[in-house]
Amino acid sequence: MNASVVLDNLDADAACADSRFAVPTMRCAGCISKIERGLVDMPGVIAARVNFSTKQVAVTHTPELTEDKLKAAIGSLGFDAQILAENPLSEDRGDTKRLLRALAVAGFGMMNIMLLSVSVWSGAMGVTKDLFHWLSALIAIPVIAYSGRPFFASAAMALRYMRTNMDVPISVGIILATGLSLFETANSGPHAYFDGVVMLIFFLLAGRVLDGMMRDRAREGISALLKQTASGAMIVQSDGTSRWTKAGEIEVGMVMQVAAGENLAADGIIIEGRSGFDFSLLTGESEPQLRGEGDEVLAGTMNLSTPVQVRVTAAGQDTSISDIARLMDEAGQHRSFHVRVADRAARYYAPAVHCLALLAFVGWMLAGAGWHQALLIAVAVLIITCPCALGLAVPAAQVVASGALMRKGVLIKDGSALERLAEADRVVFDKTGTLTMGQAVPDNLDSLSAEQKSMVLALAQSSRHPLSKALTKALRLQNITPVKITAMSEIPGEGISGDWNGQPVSLSRAEQVSETLTTQLTIGDATQIITLTDGLRPNAHSAIVMLDQLGLPASILSGDNVQAVATISQKLGILAQANARPEDKVAAIDRLRAQGHKVLMVGDGMNDGPALAAAYVSIAPGSASDVGQQAADAVFTSDSLTPVALAVKVARRTMQIVRQNFGLAIGYNILAVPLALAGLVTPLIAAIAMSTSSLIVVGNALRLYRAAK
Repeated sequence: MNASVVLDNLDADAACADSRFAVPTMRCAGCISKIERGLVDMPGVIAARVNFSTKQVAVTHTPELTEDKLKAAIGSLGFDAQILAENPLSEDRGDTKRLLRALAVAGFGMMNIMLLSVSVWSGAMGVTKDLFHWLSALIAIPVIAYSGRPFFASAAMALRYMRTNMDVPISVGIILATGLSLFETANSGPHAYFDGVVMLIFFLLAGRVLDGMMRDRAREGISALLKQTASGAMIVQSDGTSRWTKAGEIEVGMVMQVAAGENLAADGIIIEGRSGFDFSLLTGESEPQLRGEGDEVLAGTMNLSTPVQVRVTAAGQDTSISDIARLMDEAGQHRSFHVRVADRAARYYAPAVHCLALLAFVGWMLAGAGWHQALLIAVAVLIITCPCALGLAVPAAQVVASGALMRKGVLIKDGSALERLAEADRVVFDKTGTLTMGQAVPDNLDSLSAEQKSMVLALAQSSRHPLSKALTKALRLQNITPVKITAMSEIPGEGISGDWNGQPVSLSRAEQVSETLTTQLTIGDATQIITLTDGLRPNAHSAIVMLDQLGLPASILSGDNVQAVATISQKLGILAQANARPEDKVAAIDRLRAQGHKVLMVGDGMNDGPALAAAYVSIAPGSASDVGQQAADAVFTSDSLTPVALAVKVARRTMQIVRQNFGLAIGYNILAVPLALAGLVTPLIAAIAMSTSSLIVVGNALRLYRAAK
């Protein structure tokens, strides 16, 4: 989720610098506008953009404005900040772990205090009641002190700089209710509210843990992509020797010695050698590409067969793979409708609640009630207006819907993806590995004799070429035994050859005909053609029809060649674009967005990573690359394409439930707040009412359990 504020009167030619800061203390959507508007008001700041998913702030500013001054400015707004100088794509998941520990402690404390409260509710009186209250206090106070720290720390930071946020009224309510409970316990009062306070903390922490887990997942796609780059390389020295150098220390102009089977640590130009390279990172196709002297090779690609020397042209954060990672980081920042609503509501929620509680206290004091009764009513107002039901309206539905889809083989990684999936109105498919299975399968092996099959296996099993691997797998399933072939040699990208009984034999790549791959076995002067096909996924055509019925017309966006893409396009009856590089796919999605469309991208390859992130919402098959799976919002595990249409259907039902939940939560506040103001609700009843409203919302969400039937 992201938002940005930019000065309108910026001179486009003015010199500027970019800085990034980690701001782990951002807690709510209101923090976005507070930070951005506060920074933009600062002289020298050109633009400020908050990425709420990663809790980072990107600032464009004049060179004269130092990062230390910007850090201090963020601090003056009420937020701790750390400068991200070395790796702007780094992440810290410690916050979610701390919230999980706090949630566990709160849950343990809540269960034990509720057991004691049942005895009091059942009629325990006198010394027994006082004992149970003191035992509750002994459990509750350390639990509140530990599990309430996320709220207390955030509220204290805001108040330190004379500001407010949603944690301020929560903290005030918790502290006042705890203090009143201690007062009641010490004076043998009839009521203590430790159970309500701990219950309140538990529900609030549950929502924040869900939010933190979703934000952590937003970073996994980028991490998976950056791992494709080698950790270092053998650098050829001026005296001809080689020295291992870490990727971060490689500089432009250095010469890398890249062995067969190694990934490249930097971009460069081949200056010696010729080899096949796996460029699936960029093209999505596993077919090796032959590269020789003068050709460009990129970080993250693998040298498949022969050692080469590469002169570095880009290293570190300047490599193509880092550019793709940054593209994913920037493109994956979406603000949903509910986040925008929360942003606007957050500006008014805290002051409104404070004013309401203060008015309740003053009003009852003026009406003749004592300070004790007036304070109890004010605390009840603070607790009963806690937005737990509103906070659970979306995640409760998302969790149930995600579970229903999981049972059907669809894994939803980001809860907000269901909202975006429900709103999608166009679907774009990658071809290889998405519409097709991405695995070449020989379909005419039966036309070969047993002897020919043995020769094919002998040649194929000695090669790392994807087609050779497909032939080897198929022939071994037929229990074929290879013949003995001598003097074998392989030319990368062309084929493998040898001698059998004194005559030359070879297995080489023939021309591709539509989506059919052809390999030819040559024995002497005789040639036998072997065809391999990358077939459509099961139910591909019916899935396209189902999506069209849901109002999502489909098209193809592939890095494969025109002929192969055209054949699949004709079979499915949908439009297509071929030869699309990662940036081309992102550009195509941007064009659709400019036309007002909300694009669902379905892709599998590493080259699809930026497009999956740039799309309004994205899905990848379980066979996708790590980058594709991590960048996508959802993953379907079956070979069939129908789960894509099912996910859209369930997402739309989920948003219906979400709207109902909002109605229930708002209705609760309309009924409960007047009762609290009228003094008809104690803090304990307020906590129970708040929890009950949350349970009603959760119960309504459980109706989604059968949504994927």
